[in-house]
Amino acid sequence: MKSLADCRLYTFVDSAYLHGRTPAELAQQLCDGGSDLIQLRAKTSSVDDIRRMAEEILPITRAAGVYLVINDYLPLAQEIGADICHLGQEDFFDAGHQHVRELKTKPGLRIGLSTHAPAQAERAMDAGADYIAIGPIYATGTKPTAKPVTLEYVRWASQTVKVPWFAIGGINLQNLDDVLSAGAKRICVVSAILNASDVTRACREFRRRLT
Repeated sequence: MKSLADCRLYTFVDSAYLHGRTPAELAQQLCDGGSDLIQLRAKTSSVDDIRRMAEEILPITRAAGVYLVINDYLPLAQEIGADICHLGQEDFFDAGHQHVRELKTKPGLRIGLSTHAPAQAERAMDAGADYIAIGPIYATGTKPTAKPVTLEYVRWASQTVKVPWFAIGGINLQNLDDVLSAGAKRICVVSAILNASDVTRACREFRRRLT
């Protein structure tokens, strides 16, 4: 697997955007399109259902050399042998943690943290996060109540953040150049790929633009 620093395209198997596809089918399309990381996000599903989906997806991502990221559920990520667990501010700092070593993770499991402001990004770096997410850059239907942080946060991150970071939130092919011009090298894309009629082709177009 490539290093996180060399990753560019972070995509999602989001249960809200399956549109009749199975998680495994969607994961294969994302891998075929050139994803570097795929996060399994299923906000309304039970842990048992998420485990089942993860167990279906993991052989696909492993075969493709793609990181599988489990959203929120650290014990599940460790149980199935996922590569990364992604946690929000509320799941990490609001839960009383100050450093990722407090999580007592299995060797090799990496931790990503969401951030929505420079102070949160600095705190996440100090906490030992393997990567951080910067956003939401634009308004996004995946988190409709979240206030956009705008490209100013991207510009700040490009000058300040010393760990791999991914811009996230409302990024599409129409605004991608603005995000890249602001200093982003890595992006997370949800609806602009998952709502496309051809997921693999949409991934490849983002990948082409990123490289």
